[in-house]
Amino acid sequence: MTRRVLSALLLLLAGTVAAEVPQSSKRPVDRPAALTLEGSGAISTAAPRAATLRGTAPAVSLRPRMRTREVRRLIRRHQKLRAAGAICGDPAIQGEVVGAVPGRIAGCGVAQAVRVRAVSDIALSQRAVMDCGTAQALKTWVDGSVKPTLRKMGGGVASLKVAAHYVCRTRNHKAGARISEHGKGRAIDISGFVLRDGSTISVLTGWTARDTSRALRRMHRDACGPFGTVLGPDADSFHRDHFHFDTARYRNGTYCR
Repeated sequence: MTRRVLSALLLLLAGTVAAEVPQSSKRPVDRPAALTLEGSGAISTAAPRAATLRGTAPAVSLRPRMRTREVRRLIRRHQKLRAAGAICGDPAIQGEVVGAVPGRIAGCGVAQAVRVRAVSDIALSQRAVMDCGTAQALKTWVDGSVKPTLRKMGGGVASLKVAAHYVCRTRNHKAGARISEHGKGRAIDISGFVLRDGSTISVLTGWTARDTSRALRRMHRDACGPFGTVLGPDADSFHRDHFHFDTARYRNGTYCR
């Protein structure tokens, strides 16, 4: 076979193979940018951009509005301010870590004390030293009872009047008595509530007053649970002008009077 004939056969063979190759690619074709359901249920590619059921497209966008840059900045600033003074692992409890507080007599002292200035944005009239368990109980009571109870009185609660917190002493200052929970950093005494309009609800005068008695008694009752011991004006003469709260626990549950 001559070289010329061989070349002709190769050209003929190449043409035959090319003719058998499909003209269109077998690669899947991308779907159209938008699909709609027609009345017949068939899918149409000549549809608007967003796939909707004909006649049911909402007139107003359901996409939530984004916060403005200024709102986001204020939120971040508030979060940083709260986090900067957070103690006990809770941004809602504001204050500072004190550490170990030694007692001057046996039985007193706090292993890991904190000094609380506010809980859930409600200020304390004086910075109170306690342990974190007591601080958490105070926050639970403020959130669950104080705020909702006083929300319609004088614009709501602004601060708590603290009568006593940590102090190394015996119960009711009696000689020979057991060490008070105050001496262990597990107690706080509340003598009143300052409202946002500047008025004050006093435990001493408000316990039997017509316009405040119900609120005070409700808050006293609601403290049973978050705290292990709750004492008020009906307990004894030592507590006629304040609520005593502590986190001591007893086998038979909370002690509330």
